[in-house]
Amino acid sequence: MTRVGPTVEQGVRPGTRDPRWWSLPRAVDPRVIWLAWASFVVEVVLIGTGGLVRLTASGLGCPTWPKCTAESLVSTPEMGIHGVIEFGNRLLTFVLVIVAVAMFLLVVRMRRTRPELFWLAFAQGIAIPVQAVIGGLSVLTNLNPFVVGLHFVVSTTLVAVTATLVYRSMNGPRTAARLVPGWYTGLVRGTVAAVVVTVLVGILTTGSGPHAGASEAVDGGRLHRTGFDPQLMEHLHAIPAYVLFALTLALVVGAVVLRLSSRWALVLLVVEFVQIAVGLTQARTGLPVGLVGTHMVLAGLLVGAVTVVVLSTRGSAGRQAVRERIAA
Repeated sequence: MTRVGPTVEQGVRPGTRDPRWWSLPRAVDPRVIWLAWASFVVEVVLIGTGGLVRLTASGLGCPTWPKCTAESLVSTPEMGIHGVIEFGNRLLTFVLVIVAVAMFLLVVRMRRTRPELFWLAFAQGIAIPVQAVIGGLSVLTNLNPFVVGLHFVVSTTLVAVTATLVYRSMNGPRTAARLVPGWYTGLVRGTVAAVVVTVLVGILTTGSGPHAGASEAVDGGRLHRTGFDPQLMEHLHAIPAYVLFALTLALVVGAVVLRLSSRWALVLLVVEFVQIAVGLTQARTGLPVGLVGTHMVLAGLLVGAVTVVVLSTRGSAGRQAVRERIAA
């Protein structure tokens, strides 16, 4: 017979089940963990599909917004593959809406016991219409590179929000306990600053290159770019990237010396290594769309990884209880 007992955060034994699985939880359970991960994955996938739209010159595949054309909400056969790709990217936003709404509903009853989960889920949900409006503006401004860049900034911000949602749902709320010395915290903050600069300069670099997001025929012969020299921007982009790599290497070494867990710093270092390798290869091979798209997705993973590095410098309450709940 199924046992009925308190939630894990109140001391339930592993292996027991709450028969009211369909009800909204009052404590973190596997559904919260899964949806937090789904939120993160969908945000990263959206970066990839957004890159696909841009790199296949499908940015104006749907030439208007919010409809795909003035007469049709969806793409039409006359619009070809570009319309399919652009409309497909818009449809994925609805998947994100479903995930975000479900995530919010699962944590709404925890707004007093786990307010950080409530507000993170709320932030994700409220950012979706903002992101949709910016995407619409990018279409209405014929893919102005600065508007498109703002779209990417919001996307990476949402990656950081959902990465925090995953970490907090799995490890419990933050405590006041600092797990690292002050100088290491300063090193982490410097790493965060380097990530921000690297991503922002990378956005301007992409906005200066050949991938305008639409063909000249679709865009009326006017490919909007930033006006910056692409080769100069590539060199400027490399500077904060190498500084970031050096700082992350220092984080790993510092963690080993202090006998701290270096797992997340190592993850960040690996992401940066692959990111640098892809960046150098794409610059030397004429910016092939596959590598540029990979570089964009890696930028999202970079933001997610550095977010977890920051979170891991502070203690978390309830980690064991949450793990027991997952095991159950």
